[in-house]
Parts: sequence; structure tokens; C-alpha cells
Amino acid sequence: MASSLRVLGIDPGLTRCGIGIVDVAPNRTATLVHVGVARSAPTDPIEKRLAAIAAGIREVLLAHQPHVVAVERVFAQNNRHSVMGTAQASGIALLLAAEHGLTAATHTPSEVKAAITGYGSANKLQVQTMVARVLRLDSLPQPADAADALAIALCHAWRGGAAAAPGGAELTPAQRAWRDAEKRRTPPTRVARTHVRTDA
Repeated sequence: MASSLRVLGIDPGLTRCGIGIVDVAPNRTATLVHVGVARSAPTDPIEKRLAAIAAGIREVLLAHQPHVVAVERVFAQNNRHSVMGTAQASGIALLLAAEHGLTAATHTPSEVKAAITGYGSANKLQVQTMVARVLRLDSLPQPADAADALAIALCHAWRGGAAAAPGGAELTPAQRAWRDAEKRRTPPTRVARTHVRTDA
């Protein structure tokens, strides 16, 4: 798929970090490239856990050469320990994107759910089902972390992920093709202005 955009989606987590890569064509059809999970042992010290997550993401980056990276944005939770681990894994993913010279973006969970299912409060099964349908998979992607990573990648591509570099000077040929297709698909909309007389 020479003109497709290859997106690496990351569902950050310290115990399980979902990793998914999709190729998305300018007509928005998508193909699965890779899906998996990077894991770390809860009993290991934090530096070893982060190193394990980094190694898993780095391996996928080198093997599949994505064009852009999309990471789920950390949001407030009641479990502060869980939030801390998610934020640390997210930072690792963003750092690795920068080290590989890739543009990175973050998307909120509700943003991803709305892009994939049309409903910002969709549950995990609904997200998995739609991801499987979009990617024409025979079964639901497992585990849920991996399905979420694929959903993040699809969300980023569908929301104009190739437009990250202004003017196109730093875009790859695949990203330029995507940007040009997006421009043809969504021409600028003219907004008519209504002038209201305020004098009596």
C-alpha cells in the first residue's frame, strides 16, 4: 500500500502496554499490520518495568517503520497509582517517537471511542467489535489493551494524522498523499455572515 499512512497506536500501561499498527489508505480503508502487548512484571523495580515497555515499543518501531505515532492521553482517575504508571508509559512512547524522528499525538479515550463507534461513551466490547469490523478480522482483537491501541491508531488517521507537519515540507510521500486526499474529500466550507441592524 504505497500511498497508505502507517500509524502506530499506543495504549499506555505499565503492566500491559497495547501496541497496534495499521495502514490506512486515503479512502480511509484500513489494514492490520501488527498488534501486540508489551509487558512488565509488577514485582520488578520501576526502572526495569519502564525499560521492558520501551524495549517492546522500540522493537515494533524498528520492525514496522510507522510514519506517525498516536498515544492515548492520560486522564484523571481515582486510582493515583494507576494514573502514574500510565503517564510513565505514555512518556516512554512519546520519547521513543521523538528518538525515531516521528510526529506524535495524543487522543483522549472519549475522542477515540467517538471516532471508532460514533459514541464517546462506548464500552470496550463495542470498540473491539468495530475495530474488528473496520480491519476485517475474523475475531475480536485480544487483549483489550491491543484492541485499544488499534482504535487509537485508526482514530489518529481518520482525524487527519498526516497533517502534522505544516506546509508538507517534512511529510513522507505517504503522508502527502493522505493530506491531498483529505483536502479533496473535505473542501473548505464557506460560512455566510448575517448582518444585524442595531439602529432603531
